[in-house]
Amino acid sequence: MTTEPVNVNEFQGLARQALPKMYYDFFAGGAEDQHTLKENMEAFRRITFRPRVLVDVSKIDMSCNILGYRISAPVMIAPTSVQKLAHPEGEIATARAAAACNTIMILSYMSTCTVEEVASSCNAIRFFQLYVYKRRDISALLVQRAERNGYKAIVLTVDTPRLGRREADIKNKMVAPQLKNFEGLISTELDSNEGSNIELFAKEAFDASFSWKDIEWLKSVTNLPLLVKGILTPEDALKALEVGVAGIIVSNHGARQLDYSPATIEVLEEVVQAVGGKVPVLVDGGIRRGTDVFKALALGAQAVLVGRPVVFGLASKGEDGVRRVIEMLKDELELTMALTGCSNVKDISRSHVKTDRDRLQSML
Repeated sequence: MTTEPVNVNEFQGLARQALPKMYYDFFAGGAEDQHTLKENMEAFRRITFRPRVLVDVSKIDMSCNILGYRISAPVMIAPTSVQKLAHPEGEIATARAAAACNTIMILSYMSTCTVEEVASSCNAIRFFQLYVYKRRDISALLVQRAERNGYKAIVLTVDTPRLGRREADIKNKMVAPQLKNFEGLISTELDSNEGSNIELFAKEAFDASFSWKDIEWLKSVTNLPLLVKGILTPEDALKALEVGVAGIIVSNHGARQLDYSPATIEVLEEVVQAVGGKVPVLVDGGIRRGTDVFKALALGAQAVLVGRPVVFGLASKGEDGVRRVIEMLKDELELTMALTGCSNVKDISRSHVKTDRDRLQSML
């Protein structure tokens, strides 16, 4: 008899059993040596707590506002592609779980369910993730379809002028399905005898010339607020503010792009300081525990995004698996707040955590 998972990490093992090796490797893998993939999680473990005691924590309020939308806890669903490779219901199951958990789902540009199918499946608050293609008319059309179908924001991924080298996909000759969002617009079925057809498609389609000056074009084709995902430095955070973004997501693309880029939690604080509260800062990468969520909030994030755990929950138990992943993180966050003396997410402060940098400074 299989034991039911008691934490988010255990869904990964279930997903490994449920999925063909090619698909599991696609979802689980990172770029090249996978140093950043490991470091995304290890960096959280180096942060310790400074709990406060004898605080009234008989009632805990985890709710928060993101761009004016109130959600039950600061845990959102990150954009992850081709979810029907994980489960037949794909992104529709994930959206329904998001609605059940009262949180925000960011639908991937590379989703296997259409913008319209996900919109009509439930009343989840949805943002839409965007890559800009060489054929900008296609990107503009998808953005406008999202806006017409009630998506509330555009999340522009900015760290992918080219696809990172994902060696497991190359070895497995990873093949992605035709994506329904692009039917009649562009073929996503490319033959590659030398590796991943996803890598080949990205090379053919992605616009490597897209730069800061082109944000104005993107803002001209939609009235939706724009967040940029893939910021890792204060310098780029300031550039993002200059072009008028509504939010910043500190992200290294789940360690799938540039290996040896920093763990997101290690650069979060300096990005938050550069932004200075002008727009919300969110973070993804390596979040597996409610304690991780707390640490990110203590270092200045307004919320976290969760990607792989959602897909692993989806692969192992469908919509219910996604819901359980989100609820586990929320339950653990609630417990962490109680044990650190925080009755409201607004009570979580920098004084509640100690980082490697703090320890080094205390020795000087």
